[in-house]
Amino acid sequence: MYKRYYDPNIFLNMLDGIDLDNHVIASYYMKDRLEGIKFLDHFSLVQAMGLEGSTGTWEKVAEDTDELRAAMSSRMVGYHEIPGEDEYTKAAVVQLAFPIRAWGDNLPMMLLAVAGNCFAYSKNLIMTDIFIGKNLLKKFQGPKFGVPGVRELTGVKERPLSLHIIKPKMGMTPEQTANQVYQTALGGADMCKDDEMLADAYNSTAEQRVPVIMDAINRAADKMGKKMIYLCSITDESDKMVAKAKRAIELGANGLLVAYSAGLPALRRLTSDPDITVPVMLHASHMIAMMKQMAWPVLAKLCRLCGADLMLTPTYWSSIPMVSMEEGLRTSFMQLAPWGYIKPTFPMPCAGVYPGLAPIIIGEYGTDIVIPAGGGMLGHPDGYTAGAKSWQQAIAGALSEDDFIEFAKKPENGELRRAIEHWGYIERPKAPWLRVAPEFHPKPMKFDD
Repeated sequence: MYKRYYDPNIFLNMLDGIDLDNHVIASYYMKDRLEGIKFLDHFSLVQAMGLEGSTGTWEKVAEDTDELRAAMSSRMVGYHEIPGEDEYTKAAVVQLAFPIRAWGDNLPMMLLAVAGNCFAYSKNLIMTDIFIGKNLLKKFQGPKFGVPGVRELTGVKERPLSLHIIKPKMGMTPEQTANQVYQTALGGADMCKDDEMLADAYNSTAEQRVPVIMDAINRAADKMGKKMIYLCSITDESDKMVAKAKRAIELGANGLLVAYSAGLPALRRLTSDPDITVPVMLHASHMIAMMKQMAWPVLAKLCRLCGADLMLTPTYWSSIPMVSMEEGLRTSFMQLAPWGYIKPTFPMPCAGVYPGLAPIIIGEYGTDIVIPAGGGMLGHPDGYTAGAKSWQQAIAGALSEDDFIEFAKKPENGELRRAIEHWGYIERPKAPWLRVAPEFHPKPMKFDD
């Protein structure tokens, strides 16, 4: 009996030939190896994986007709094999298109399709990108403020913003926290945030913290002529989180902080609420658990879709170098790239950064970033205000035409100089990719006339 090994509904497709407006396209890197087996049927694996996220099961049933699959199943629209010398291994980038009609704008159901059981089908499978069709994209609001809105709120039009991460993570009283914030506000920090680990602790609830912190910020604003944004931690169950957010805003909070562990649907619900009238930062620490399955650029794109105004971004130069330099930068590209009416999300290259890194970070990420620092601000040898000043000077120095170290030597930049003496400074390495060999690299010349 004649039987096709590969379902035409799934395989007879190209990106050019499907209705892009009505599909979500997920891209995956998959690598599979069977020792001693030279015939590794990758398409059978792709077919099973694609059906698992749409119509199929391991045994085809009568109702699973060609007509049903044509209407509802996922389709392979790209298979890009990665050559290798191991004859027992196959690796490829695979693209599957999923019809939006299967779940509409139900985000949890979409995630089940594109990032659910598929990860059981290959030992080395990671989702590397996601494309959202226009008829689904228009159902999402995206960030209310984004980069332009946050810049308007802070009054900072072009340069990177600095952010004070309140430390220690938990245990301080509201008054201790407010005192720390007051000192960094006097140093010119543009924003501050609770640590993501801070919930409603026994000695510091959001209800208690917000009034005293905002009072400190207002007092500092009277002296500095600029008002810091405070991102108040409200991560909780989705219904409690919305109520907590509204109460924080009533008490004066001018920003909110949500951890990814609350979930994308909860983030979307919060940011789309008309009563949430302040920027929302998304803290990405919980994403680390998914690094082997979903690339950071995918997660960043989904968080932007669901309304994150700001989002932590990995950087190669941090104390937690989780991803390659390219992956960290591509994450920021997904946050800033034009995407229809969806506003850009502020990238936040983070983790263990210090003022001496400013030229590298700004050179790689550009000026549309927020630079968050905890120990790298509060650990300044001359105190919290000096630490905040050192970051403002580091940003100015990185954008200056002067050599960064020469800039730090100027008397008016003493806080930056002390920061460099304390934490250090490195120059970004140069890769020789664009020349045949190092001996042929051009060398700067100095004329004596």
